Amino acid sequence: MAFKGAIFDLDGVIVDSVPLHFVAWKHLFEGDFNIHFDMRVYEEHVDGKPRLDSIRDLLPQLSEEEVIKAGEIKQGYYLEELAAGKLVEFEDAFNLIYNLKENGILLAAASSSKNTKRILEQIGLIKEFQTIVTGYDFKHGKPHPEIFLNAAKNLKLDVHECVVFEDSLSGVKAAKAGDFLCVGIDRNNRPENYTLADLHVPNLENVNYQTLEKMFQ
Repeated sequence: MAFKGAIFDLDGVIVDSVPLHFVAWKHLFEGDFNIHFDMRVYEEHVDGKPRLDSIRDLLPQLSEEEVIKAGEIKQGYYLEELAAGKLVEFEDAFNLIYNLKENGILLAAASSSKNTKRILEQIGLIKEFQTIVTGYDFKHGKPHPEIFLNAAKNLKLDVHECVVFEDSLSGVKAAKAGDFLCVGIDRNNRPENYTLADLHVPNLENVNYQTLEKMFQ
């Protein structure tokens, strides 16, 4: 099928919010619950997944009410980091988004973060997307493909007309579970996380409309 749509994850793809999330999660798990938290735990249990799913996974002893409360505490820590102006934007992603828009490609932002619209507004990109899927809009977190299937549905496109941009292992798995073409963005040199990706790149500097169109041929 022809290349008609592009679906972008947010954290690690468009903005480098991973350090902000990591600090917030570390505050929660180590500061509030005395549980060791490092990057390995982040990647295996948190990265790309809905907030409450991560808490249920790492704190199975909590009641659902306590899980929700912990999620609110983590959100507070994250918003403190965000308000401190620590969010880094990836210029290569901005350039690709503008390039694809110029070539008539429909654009979707699809992120497990419930802060997605807030961040897109903050960085001035919210008007570039035809649809935005956030953590409020699906039931099954990555590696389930629901988030990307919803994005394609909202764009009124077949999955085979879309490419997904992901930086996390769970996100790549979700894209492939949905039968999408997937660009795996390996900004931290972790090639083992991108073996399922159709295109594995260190960043988006050399990715453009022409590069992606060839994937659909």
